[in-house]
Amino acid sequence: MKLLTYTFLLLTFTISFNCFSQEIRITPLSDTLKPVTTLSTANKPLKVALKIQTKTHFLPLSYWSKKNSLGFDISEVAFVNWSAGGTSSISGLFKGKFHRNYTGSNYNWSNELIVKYGLNKQDGIDIRKTEDAIQFNSTFGYRKNPLSNWFHSAKFNFNTQFANGYAYPNTEKAISKPFAPAYIFMGVGAENINKEKKRTLYISPFTFKTTLVLDQRLANQGAFGVAKATYDLDGNLLTEGEKSKMELGFLITNKYKKEVFKNVNLENRLSLYSDYVNRFGNIDVDCDLQVELVVNQYVKANIGAHVIYDDDIKSKREIAGIQVTEGPKTQIRQAIGVGIEYIF
Repeated sequence: MKLLTYTFLLLTFTISFNCFSQEIRITPLSDTLKPVTTLSTANKPLKVALKIQTKTHFLPLSYWSKKNSLGFDISEVAFVNWSAGGTSSISGLFKGKFHRNYTGSNYNWSNELIVKYGLNKQDGIDIRKTEDAIQFNSTFGYRKNPLSNWFHSAKFNFNTQFANGYAYPNTEKAISKPFAPAYIFMGVGAENINKEKKRTLYISPFTFKTTLVLDQRLANQGAFGVAKATYDLDGNLLTEGEKSKMELGFLITNKYKKEVFKNVNLENRLSLYSDYVNRFGNIDVDCDLQVELVVNQYVKANIGAHVIYDDDIKSKREIAGIQVTEGPKTQIRQAIGVGIEYIF
């Protein structure tokens, strides 16, 4: 009788517990762990399902971009018992470009450093310099509308050279030296940046141009447009030449780069400047055209032409062993080379 009573009570307890059993949901314990756990007291295996929700973290974007390239071009001609005659020669050119750009929604700050130095050696002739340049450009711009390509800009430009320059074959007296000359441009204006067409146009109605001639001998000669020294009738020095000259004028620069054919890149830099005070309308021109033929990632061929006209730069040449100064002339430099380039 007791056994039947205990069995009846156990069955009653089990049936009633199953009828009133319900799901118990666990509330989230943290922001990163959200359980979808269902516990039941029924005679079923305990199943636990956990859904882990992680937060996605993004690294802060950098507004800075950089590009560096180092290259070395070489050209060589050699003759051995060549009946038609000729002079063996070898030329080398080292070049480097370093870019640092800051691009925000309404700001753009472009910085560029360009260095070049080239030498040439021919049989029976001393080593001569073929190219020498240090150039730094920095432009900061602001625009109100993020959709506009026009920026209110301020520009700084600096140009000089590494080593002395000569009017060959005279190598006794240099006609140029480091910081003699050096050119500094500082101005404000408007800049149009078209990234799709890879073109940058800068227009400045107020640009200060400073010419530095930090060699007193060249300054006394009035080289590169500075005020030259004054002498009395006996040739005695009265006042030394000025080492600097400042001008205020109008500046236009344009930079254009495009792949004209497959693996053929064209880059052109043009600068036009005219002084308001000293013969306004007489324009100084600096045009540098480069064509790059890409062989592979590291080997490239280059064809370049550089044209300069500056009314303040007087030409020099040797006549009967005497160095003669003549008027300003259009300067042209053309070069062809094949070399290697490393971009990092």
